[in-house]
Amino acid sequence: MAITVAVDCMGGDRGAAVTVPAALAALEDDADIGLILVGSSAAIEEELRRARAAPDNRLRVRGATETVAMDEPPATALRNKKDSSMRVAIDLVKDGAANACVSAGNTGALMAISRFVLKTLPGIDRPAIASILPTQTGQTCMLDLGANVDCSAEHLLQFGIMGSELFAALERKERPSVGLLNVGEEEIKGNEVVKQAAELLRGSGLNFHGNVEGDDIYKGTTDVVVCDGFVGNVALKASEGVAQMLAGHLRAEFERTFLNRLAALAASPVIRSFKRRFDHRRYNGATLLGLRGIVVKSHGSADAFAFGCAIRRAAEEARGAVLAHISERLTSIEKNVA
Repeated sequence: MAITVAVDCMGGDRGAAVTVPAALAALEDDADIGLILVGSSAAIEEELRRARAAPDNRLRVRGATETVAMDEPPATALRNKKDSSMRVAIDLVKDGAANACVSAGNTGALMAISRFVLKTLPGIDRPAIASILPTQTGQTCMLDLGANVDCSAEHLLQFGIMGSELFAALERKERPSVGLLNVGEEEIKGNEVVKQAAELLRGSGLNFHGNVEGDDIYKGTTDVVVCDGFVGNVALKASEGVAQMLAGHLRAEFERTFLNRLAALAASPVIRSFKRRFDHRRYNGATLLGLRGIVVKSHGSADAFAFGCAIRRAAEEARGAVLAHISERLTSIEKNVA
């Protein structure tokens, strides 16, 4: 068993009712991972009984007496809940008992606790939230998606390095292309921070494509899209809103008349294929990138399928030695600058 993932079973909207079935499915899909289920022992064991499963050499239960609420202030969770399922899962990564952890809990608390317990990698000033998004040509990694609303040019360079190594590990691709999100492709466009970041990226040794615009994200123009957390979060939420609007309008049109319903029936194979391709659950799991440990944040409303995808992503990052590759790249850049 090469990879062990600690699972915060109490986070998210439904807690163990989702996380435990997801964990069991992940074990079935990947024979090379082991899981540590962290949280209320009674709640976890009840879900295991329902699934007719039991702890074994690949599945362990680690009790925790506290839970971080979804609306709990991060500072409160950090100071006052040292035996929360979230804190214990992160401690397991720090202690080396797990290679990664996954939580669907409070994002602010997860970031605060992870940064306090694990610290950042040498050469990384701030962790970033990175996620894989679908595109016309495949997938792209975008960061930062909300952890840092004010960034320097050096921070954006660090995001580019981290995003490039993450994409390389997950997609098995050497030298992924990196784009800097801007208001235009021309070098003269953007504010001073973005212009300075472009210069740093050009001299970094990364496969820097140059500036990209908002529509390039889903065209798949580059493998990695770099931006600050303010811009990234707005772009992501706007994209989600457009997708929901289009899906709602399409559903309403298909249901509007009898002939439209017949058309929907005839088009059902195409619709099912489309839904599978762009099923947001397949892309669940945002990485808190730049820490001395792998931490993956699942959406709080994720179902078992989506949470299972987050577990698999954490395992893939550990297998791909993402943290070691980021450190190597940073060391290489520092030597070139010196």
